[in-house]
Amino acid sequence: MTSSARPFLNRRLAEFGTTIFAEMSALAARTGAINLGQGFPDTDGPEEVREAAVRALRDGRGNQYPPGPGVPELRAAITAHQRHWYGLEYDPDTEVLVTAGATEAIAAALLALVEPGDEVVALEPYYDSYAACVAMAGGTRVPVTLRPHEGAFRLDLDELRDAVTDRTRVLLINTPHNPTGTVLTREELGAIAGLAVERDLLVVTDEVYEHLVYDGAEHLPLASFPGMRERTVTIGSAGKTFSFTGWKVGWITAAPALVTAVRSAKQYLTYVSAGPFQYAVAEALALPDSYFTGFRDDLRAKRDLLAAGLADAGFGVFRPAGTYFVTTDIRPLGFDDGFAFCRALPARAGVVAIPNAVFYDHREQGAPFVRFAFCKRTAVLEDAVGRLTALAPRPGAG
Repeated sequence: MTSSARPFLNRRLAEFGTTIFAEMSALAARTGAINLGQGFPDTDGPEEVREAAVRALRDGRGNQYPPGPGVPELRAAITAHQRHWYGLEYDPDTEVLVTAGATEAIAAALLALVEPGDEVVALEPYYDSYAACVAMAGGTRVPVTLRPHEGAFRLDLDELRDAVTDRTRVLLINTPHNPTGTVLTREELGAIAGLAVERDLLVVTDEVYEHLVYDGAEHLPLASFPGMRERTVTIGSAGKTFSFTGWKVGWITAAPALVTAVRSAKQYLTYVSAGPFQYAVAEALALPDSYFTGFRDDLRAKRDLLAAGLADAGFGVFRPAGTYFVTTDIRPLGFDDGFAFCRALPARAGVVAIPNAVFYDHREQGAPFVRFAFCKRTAVLEDAVGRLTALAPRPGAG
């Protein structure tokens, strides 16, 4: 008989409960509020890609277990994508691994590469699965905080260097960065690469928003920098680029020894997934450049719409250079607790957002910041902006 005195959840995961995304999405459903919290589109991606999935189902491709590394067509398409966009050459047979979304790729990489007691340096605020995956691997997370500076969140390279110790095993880098929208520059990435080579570190890079960069920003894979090809695990995803988040198709590209290591962990997680969808994503990756630029331009217009509306409503707005999220400062509205603000927002304005504090180890640093997603239909964003005007300070108030 299990002792009631012993907690059921192991110590590594004791700090993690239900995710804020589940809480806020449930709140949106309960109140009928517009959900600008969780980052999923409210329309499907390209019709030809959806039809490719239907065709694969009907043709019996992928209805049974696909190969463990991923179907050959998708692995070839991933390598062609990396070559076309970044000039990176990978062997589809030994340097690509298809995963159940980017989240599994992150989990498998950290479980494979991190020993108990190893330190993992990550850019804070960070996607909540990072902290949980480091904990499951028995590692110690070491945050390096992106801080507000001149309307954006910036990385302090000296702070990053100081965070690396003899116990550091992995740098976990996310660019374009969720939730802040920061896109690391060539100079910043070059400094990160130099540090990794100097200290002989492995690097896991989450690049799922690679095609969503704006205003002249450029996405540069860290693996393309000198000395990084053999020490970098690059993570990509179909969900963010093609708006099929429910298909859960992600991948890694890396040197053969790193792929073998990550596959050793991944095979005991899902083993395989999304068989028919893998064939469809292979076709999606071969879409003409005009699809990718059109998708980016559509999201940029939506960013501008929401950012302007939030500013008009009285928020301090950090205009993102990438991703499909806008981070805001609620202090101009007279608030400093993002949790309380987001829990009250559906009743006050009929909109759901996410408190950025959930992405921080030291939550007080993220307390006044709130994230909104703009990967929604234009009409939905216009409705949300109209509702948020209720928050705008009235002339003469106070």
